[in-house]
Amino acid sequence: MTTIRQDDLIESVADALQFISYYHPKDFVDAMHAAYQREESQAARDAIAQILINSRMCAMGKRPICQDTGIVTIFIRIGMDVQWDASMSVSDMVNEGVRRAYLLPDNVLRASILQDPAGTRKNTGDNTPAVIHMEVVEGNTVEVELAAKGGGSENKSKLAMLNPSDSIADWVEKTVPTMGAGWCPPGMLGIGIGGTAEKATVLAKQSLMEPIDIQELQKRGPNNAVEELRLEIFSRVNALGIGAQGLGGLTTVLDIKIKDHPTHAASLPVAMIPNCAATRHAHFTLRGDGPVLQSAPKLTDWPEIAWEAGAGARRVDMDSVTAADVATWKPGETLLLNGKILTGRDAAHRRIQQLLDAGESLPDGVDFKGRFIYYVGPVDAVRDEAVGPAGPTTSTRMDKFTDLMLSKTGLLGMVGKAERGPDTIAEIKKHGAVYLMAVGGAAYLVSQAIKKSRVVAFEDLGMEAIHEFEVVDMPVTVAVDSKGDAVHTSGPAIWRGKLQSGEVKPVYFS
Repeated sequence: MTTIRQDDLIESVADALQFISYYHPKDFVDAMHAAYQREESQAARDAIAQILINSRMCAMGKRPICQDTGIVTIFIRIGMDVQWDASMSVSDMVNEGVRRAYLLPDNVLRASILQDPAGTRKNTGDNTPAVIHMEVVEGNTVEVELAAKGGGSENKSKLAMLNPSDSIADWVEKTVPTMGAGWCPPGMLGIGIGGTAEKATVLAKQSLMEPIDIQELQKRGPNNAVEELRLEIFSRVNALGIGAQGLGGLTTVLDIKIKDHPTHAASLPVAMIPNCAATRHAHFTLRGDGPVLQSAPKLTDWPEIAWEAGAGARRVDMDSVTAADVATWKPGETLLLNGKILTGRDAAHRRIQQLLDAGESLPDGVDFKGRFIYYVGPVDAVRDEAVGPAGPTTSTRMDKFTDLMLSKTGLLGMVGKAERGPDTIAEIKKHGAVYLMAVGGAAYLVSQAIKKSRVVAFEDLGMEAIHEFEVVDMPVTVAVDSKGDAVHTSGPAIWRGKLQSGEVKPVYFS
């Protein structure tokens, strides 16, 4: 019989969540670096460079890899011979660990969890509760796997109840392009097969806890049908040419993970959940001898990569930019933004819509005429920071508000991540506006360009409040120009053609 103390589980959970907020797993860094070295698309290569530079900066500064510090998911296997020295339930212990991790003053993590999701959607303030999967197993230990999953990738999860005769690989190849780039590729795809609908989804999530090992599998060859399927899906998804950040390129996925479970003869449940460029997971086992604390990796595990915007980058004064200036910007062009920009996400846009629909004016300090909005929910600042990590959120969630913002507020441009929908692109073209893309997964790097920050409206929304940022040389890419040309459409099409014609070789495969 092993006795596990309450504080040992709490402390271990808190330590692991802090650890994964700023340390990528080494297997992920290695795989991303290999993708960087192989990449032939300059846009995708630049994006991967920023992700790797951001990762190293976070490891050095112990600040979050991504501004979206995630919803916590925990798999906990409790041995039947374990005895607890605790006054709290296991769920309460886990949530206390989450609470301590996210409120740690030296590295405050963003609270993203909202209660009453179909109603008031009020932030719980400490990122609890976690999503907890518990299982009682043989043994005298407590095994824990945990992850902090960003909303941008989680929102792209897919579930299908296929016919038993259907091809899983065909379904994946058809489905991945519908996910867009909001999941911040390159990352991993976790696939759960079998069981029932909810079992397949849990299997998909749990598979993402495994290390990247597709290269080893390719070298030794598959030993079973699941491994054959991993290799086939890996090849077919990368042949789509979606590339880093959806800009077109050789690497869309770093690995394919699959877990399966016996299922009904009439069923073939398949779930697919992507992991983004902010891959964060940790593992530990409590044995009754105290808390388990994570071991810091060596800084030499990270490649030293330099990235510069290049001589062709255009500096833009955001305080004086005009529609005539915007009309000269070209798709794929790198801009360095300087001056003041406003921020806003889902909740702020909804509140703006409510005010305008009611015939009311916007709050003092919120004037979008001729200005740009940055889709971001930053992490709170610590120490001498102007703002915490502040990478872009998925822009398609704001598509429904774009016509309102362009036609009613005089907004000139938007900054976010991933593609825009066809209707939104048409609205951008109609109004002579522009959409700029920052790299998702490079939040700490982006925040270094933000020199001042202040809340100007809707402070009660927390991280979703409207801020005014003053930026210096903030790097972005013209993703949709004023004529409606979109790089997220043209880039993948170009690289898919190159891969399918054999002009370039697919990743890893010889």
